[in-house]
Amino acid sequence: MFQTRFLTGAVGAGLLLSACGARQAGQTQTETRLPAKPNIIFILADDLGYGDLSFQGQKRFQTPHIDRMAAEGLVFSNHYSGSTVCAPSRSALMTGQHTGHTPIRGNREHKPEGQEPLPAQAITVAELLKSAGYVTGAFGKWGLGYPASEGDPNNQGFDRFFGYNCQRLAHNYYPAHLWNNQEKVFLHENDNGGTGAYAHDLYHREALNFIRENKDKPFFLYLPYVIPHAELLVPEDEIFEKFKGELEETQPFKGVDDGPNYRLGPYGSQPYPHAAFAAMVTRLDRSVGEILAALQEYGIDKNTLVVFTSDNGPHQEGGADPEFFDSNGPFRGVKRDLYEGGIHVPFVAWWPGVVTPGKTPQVAAFWDFLPTCAEIAGVETPAGLDGNSYLPTLLGKNDEQQQHEYLYWEFHERGTQQAVRMGNWKGIRLKQGSPLELYDLAADPGEQENVASRHPDVVKQLEEILAKARTDSEIWPMK
Repeated sequence: MFQTRFLTGAVGAGLLLSACGARQAGQTQTETRLPAKPNIIFILADDLGYGDLSFQGQKRFQTPHIDRMAAEGLVFSNHYSGSTVCAPSRSALMTGQHTGHTPIRGNREHKPEGQEPLPAQAITVAELLKSAGYVTGAFGKWGLGYPASEGDPNNQGFDRFFGYNCQRLAHNYYPAHLWNNQEKVFLHENDNGGTGAYAHDLYHREALNFIRENKDKPFFLYLPYVIPHAELLVPEDEIFEKFKGELEETQPFKGVDDGPNYRLGPYGSQPYPHAAFAAMVTRLDRSVGEILAALQEYGIDKNTLVVFTSDNGPHQEGGADPEFFDSNGPFRGVKRDLYEGGIHVPFVAWWPGVVTPGKTPQVAAFWDFLPTCAEIAGVETPAGLDGNSYLPTLLGKNDEQQQHEYLYWEFHERGTQQAVRMGNWKGIRLKQGSPLELYDLAADPGEQENVASRHPDVVKQLEEILAKARTDSEIWPMK
């Protein structure tokens, strides 16, 4: 299906300026010597805000391992998630399409376990890389198709999956079961309210095993970690005890600790929510450090691109307190907002000897990851995508970097909200039929001043983009 070649990009009709389509005459592979079929690791935190990392300004706790990634890698200061909630953000990541085109545009449940599945015809990053000879593994939270559906990770290109299939059940860190491919693994240590098996530690250990088992092969490792999403629970170790003594608490969180819905989605109680949140992100940071250490131990760090980011902005559920931690940094809004705080996420690319350390203002989004992987692996990018390969930016070839005409989002859980970024202009429509809000992100990154009345020509341009940027969906219609 996929022919081996590198692409530098072409303009997709009616879509973003894209890296898909046929290579133009005279175009050549980016002239930088790359390892043959390098490994690719994508670490996805869940609901981690732009300001939740110490290299981004977090003062309440430290993230030294992710800070090290940032110091040794390339930090994108203008990187965006696929959406402002879990499933559509991950769908955009997996398919290379924004939420006007990607198959999954909202969090839609399938009881008793799982979400709306990616269709069989969807082409995912994992399928693309598997066609290039990569071993593929995913460890953490899926949320793109109930078990054994066409959207099951094993049916979307992953050789190995271990973790939560269902994002609702992933609200709870001491679940009754996880999935090992098609095997339902019961965690009896958690029976009757037990806390013997912390899910993050289990799938993180499996991820380390995956690296060890495949260190001599090209591999793609997708790590959709759940921390620090939703339920604020963490093993009561020395890290938790340290923060209990350091961080002031406003009020405990009373959750669901028994009854028929216990550990089926509702969050457990936490008397020390601030300490728990800090301990959870610290645990996440430690896991990132162990991934990097494993690559160095096996001598494959220079043959591996590692990306770290978050699926959307910080949440306010389960006792979380983004205001206390300044989790959204300089931005307005949180999870479920299309303001910057809901979709402008931290992003670090680490690749020793290949990526030059520094910071780039390059505007990029989740749907750019698939075409980037295609160019790295040397396979043809599927048609109909919205993304650009950002490999030129990673290699310091900024003059070769294809630029977006615009970025587009839609969100379906509060009616249909839409947002578009074109250059430094950001337009937001909070509900269909309402006027477009307009912000100049260069002068006002916090989106405090709506300047729509002063720039009717820009508003008109953005309105035209909103009208053409999406395809109709029976499941997610405009409403």
